[in-house]
Amino acid sequence: MRLLLFCGAQQWGGAEIFLGHLIAGFSADVQPTLLGVDAEVLERIARRRPGTVVQVVPRIDSRRDLAPILAQRRAMAAARPDIVQLNLPVPFAEPYSVLAALTVRRSKVVVVEHLPMPIQSPRIRFLKRLSARRLSAHVAVGTAAARDIEVMSGRPPGSIRVVHNGIPPVRLREMPRPADTDFVVGGIGRLHRQKGFDLLVRAMVRLPGAHLLLVGDGPEREPLQALADELGVAERMTITGWSDRSTDWLSAMDAVALPSRFEGLPLVLLEAMACGRAVVGTNVGSIGDALLDERTGLVVPLDDEVALAAALNRLREDPDLRSRLGAAAAGLARERFTLSGMVGAYEALYAELLRKT
Repeated sequence: MRLLLFCGAQQWGGAEIFLGHLIAGFSADVQPTLLGVDAEVLERIARRRPGTVVQVVPRIDSRRDLAPILAQRRAMAAARPDIVQLNLPVPFAEPYSVLAALTVRRSKVVVVEHLPMPIQSPRIRFLKRLSARRLSAHVAVGTAAARDIEVMSGRPPGSIRVVHNGIPPVRLREMPRPADTDFVVGGIGRLHRQKGFDLLVRAMVRLPGAHLLLVGDGPEREPLQALADELGVAERMTITGWSDRSTDWLSAMDAVALPSRFEGLPLVLLEAMACGRAVVGTNVGSIGDALLDERTGLVVPLDDEVALAAALNRLREDPDLRSRLGAAAAGLARERFTLSGMVGAYEALYAELLRKT
């Protein structure tokens, strides 16, 4: 089966890591080709499956970019795919690439949605609704994400299917604890307002003696450092910067915090759960598919630094609770969020679509 995977990203993130996991897990019956606009991003994905064909095409920035639109369409048609799958980090990404794919004869078109966010442009909203009606399959990474995308796309309830993100087995390399303390709370991800790490810095005021370990980089790095200085917690905060092996830092954390303001189904949550770490997070996006309050973690209200600090203090003061939640989280991760389960679901979807040819 010839599968063409389109990735319009120019930066590395969770949606691109997802693609790497996916192609790494495919059976020999699936022949993936990567098509996209950024050579470095495509090559990083392709490393997960040696021999994967990669092709770079011009980026489409607007409806006036006729030459890039035609170039993408020609590349899609030349690959003679049975299925074209477009990876959308946000709902308003790549509208013209989706339309180009829909014009390729004898190809089924699948769109995968990662992070439901409002579509501000009326034109893009119109194109989203227009294309959604013609897709062979529309997939979201979690339950709430699917329902949100249905509203944005003007599709009936239940029309967007859910295929949960899955992760390969996590094998941690031991990393040094950043401080001599009884409690290290960690956050992993892009340092962006979306992730709510500013709330985590504020919560540290109510966690005396604890240490905050942030693994990542991004536009909020300097503001977060300035906030820590202002609140007097800078000496109890470490920012590692970006790491290709960011998951390894879970080995240095006693608990993990995800105070996100909006999400899809973040891979770091699944990785923390698989490693048996107790997690405190907000129930936004599809986090609730994995983070079950008092069962696989602790759920706190959105934008509530006091509740976040209180939940972290519970985990600090009750090692048995940390252990119980971590064990339950690891069990759910093994049951529901595995790479083999995710890949199997996609391969079953492809087989279903091809049987309808």
